[in-house]
Amino acid sequence: MRINHLITTILLASSLTIAIGSTATAQVTVKPLVIGESVELVSKTMQETRRINVYLPDGYRQDQSKAYPVIYMPDGGVAEDFLHIAGLMQVSIANGTMRPFILVGIENTVRRRDLTGPSNSELDKKAIPNLGGAESYRRFLTKELIPEIEQRYRTTQERALVGESLAGLFTLETLFQTPDMFQTYIAIDPSLWWNDEHLTVQFAKKLQVQPQLSKNLYFASSGQRGMESVIQNFAQMLQTQKPVGLNWTYEHFAKETHATIYHPAALIAFRQLFAPEPKNK
Repeated sequence: MRINHLITTILLASSLTIAIGSTATAQVTVKPLVIGESVELVSKTMQETRRINVYLPDGYRQDQSKAYPVIYMPDGGVAEDFLHIAGLMQVSIANGTMRPFILVGIENTVRRRDLTGPSNSELDKKAIPNLGGAESYRRFLTKELIPEIEQRYRTTQERALVGESLAGLFTLETLFQTPDMFQTYIAIDPSLWWNDEHLTVQFAKKLQVQPQLSKNLYFASSGQRGMESVIQNFAQMLQTQKPVGLNWTYEHFAKETHATIYHPAALIAFRQLFAPEPKNK
């Protein structure tokens, strides 16, 4: 497996001389603003190179003895959701409302292929002709990405998966298909309409046979038309099935749209699920 290791920066280092009036100059040094690390991983499973962006919490470099839990995030490109989720984590860790985590953002190549499973819906097939790559994408995470991250960085065995929209669908499908991959699942405005809500139906059938599901789950819906009802159907399914051990929360953000819900919902989810341990008095 070939890996190209890069440092993600916003500015290039340079030195500038700026004239002030006609008689004075000021020497200005511009240094790189480092926001994380970028790893290019050549995947045999996906048969393509995948860019992985990594945010390391403050203190990671200073204390070489400490290991950290990891949040994995599809839609994790710098031009996607990586920067605002990394910023949210940095602020939350700094103000003491969240434990320190490493964030691993998986940049998209063919997003709708990777985040969808099969579908019998003609509307789905028309909208996404190359659908159905979620199984390969999940295998890439399990067999290649997670082992690479755990070999490269100091990590604990605590892992979480967070996604919004189709990535939220992928998150819930992963909980259904391979629940032991992660301990915590966060699905924000998940596209549960996919395949005529087939995942909700299949989830109910599985829980009837295997009611034990000792995981953490947070999911949320926006006020976007078409999203609220299918996500509430999933919440009702869980309410009916009552899976043993599942710590789950559903919240509805009526004033948010599909485009605005990620940040406020992630803030609440991180505070609820990743709160620091209470200090002994």
